[in-house]
Amino acid sequence: MLTQLTLAEIVDKLAKKEVSAREVTEAALARIDEVEDAVKAFVTQTRDAALSKAAQIDAKRLNGEEVGPLAGVPMALKDNICTKGVRTTCSSKLLNNFIPPYDATVAELLDEAGSILLGKTNMDEFAMGSSTENSAFFTTCNPWDLESVPGGSSGGSAAAVAADEVFFALGSDTAGSVRQPAAFCGVVGLKPTYGRISRYGLIPFASSLDQIGIFTKDVRDCALVMNVIAKHDPRDSTSVNQATPDYINFLDGNVKGLKIAIPKEYFVEGINAEVKANIHKAIAVLESLGAVAEEISLPHSEFGIPAYYVIAPAEASSNLARFDGVQYGFQAEADSLQELYENTRGAGFGPEVKRRIILGTYALSAENYEAYYVKAQKVRTLIREDFEKAFAKYDIILTPTTLAPAFKQGAVKDLVSMYLNDICTVPTNLAGLPAISVPCGFVDGLPVGLQLIGKPFAEGTILRVAYAYEQNSGLPKRKPALRAKGGTVDE
Repeated sequence: MLTQLTLAEIVDKLAKKEVSAREVTEAALARIDEVEDAVKAFVTQTRDAALSKAAQIDAKRLNGEEVGPLAGVPMALKDNICTKGVRTTCSSKLLNNFIPPYDATVAELLDEAGSILLGKTNMDEFAMGSSTENSAFFTTCNPWDLESVPGGSSGGSAAAVAADEVFFALGSDTAGSVRQPAAFCGVVGLKPTYGRISRYGLIPFASSLDQIGIFTKDVRDCALVMNVIAKHDPRDSTSVNQATPDYINFLDGNVKGLKIAIPKEYFVEGINAEVKANIHKAIAVLESLGAVAEEISLPHSEFGIPAYYVIAPAEASSNLARFDGVQYGFQAEADSLQELYENTRGAGFGPEVKRRIILGTYALSAENYEAYYVKAQKVRTLIREDFEKAFAKYDIILTPTTLAPAFKQGAVKDLVSMYLNDICTVPTNLAGLPAISVPCGFVDGLPVGLQLIGKPFAEGTILRVAYAYEQNSGLPKRKPALRAKGGTVDE
């Protein structure tokens, strides 16, 4: 089945003209027809535009014209990445009918590379959540168990890749929102260094933490996508002007002599015993390849969640002030300007978004600013300094991506437990570091993720280690059977 191939494999077949872009696109659309009612990954589909672009690419190839490196490959974008002429909702009632007049930079780059957009994927509203249960529209299901969550906030993108609906997808990662769903859905998820990929056109949640990331079926595919979208962008003031290496060149499998740090703070009480066992098996694989692993301490990591839940809501309260019913998006009926603001935001935002706006406004108020926001930023500095000290001696930091596999929909009801889903991923966002999650086993039939954290702009190094592990892990290649209580979608 074409849709089960990796990105690299389908690119090769397209280049050799063994299949056409239309055939590949039709196969992906047929797969969506087959499984989407169960998975619920897409908020919006762009079927007609996808088939039209596939025909254009086939015509170019037939005429011997040059096409991009991803020409003819179907993909998806998280629904907070702006797409010209295509509805972009952030999975919120407030933006239910918003159609952007411009493309995000990553959407432009992927279009120029010839990839074919099949649609926009579901997410936690305005990227606030860890399960995709906070979408205003519906909850996406985990392809490995349709009663479990796919993670969040980029759950739709992760599920679409895991279910073979697309060959790759983009998401956004503010606290782990690419890596955590990648772990839950058994795919590769990369969060690059802050500033490595342009955020122009990404609807912001917390601007100092947000970073666009990549979901793929394997590590090579991730390197291929990085080669296309890791470009400097003058439209994004946080975009770093640094040349893009060919990330494929890092995939040599050689980790001999590499020094790996294992921070004890990431193996806290409450970690699932089988998750821990899978992580230690992964460490043993890398050691067998010549890497050296040592336990270290990152003493301020335990304060990552509290610091994050001051800084991120504070930035969100500022960023989301633009959604007021005046400029664009949903507008409630009102008799005064004050009523307009209250009614629009009251009806347009979901409970989690409201909660974080209130938290952020409280933290930024004059009487609380020093006690909360300033103190959280000081903790953020300490966390970054911990990483800097570790990277003075080590090449990579290795941790679990999550403390447990995916949980059942509706199972986590208290907010603190939900927020702790990001305990292993938050510190890297606070420090602006690159990190990748790769599958490293299963617990009760659900995938487990291994997280590799690198120095700033060392995406090549973490891809090298991830590739070496992937190629030598001995894990069988498995696909989800889309299991549900009532039966299966796949035979």
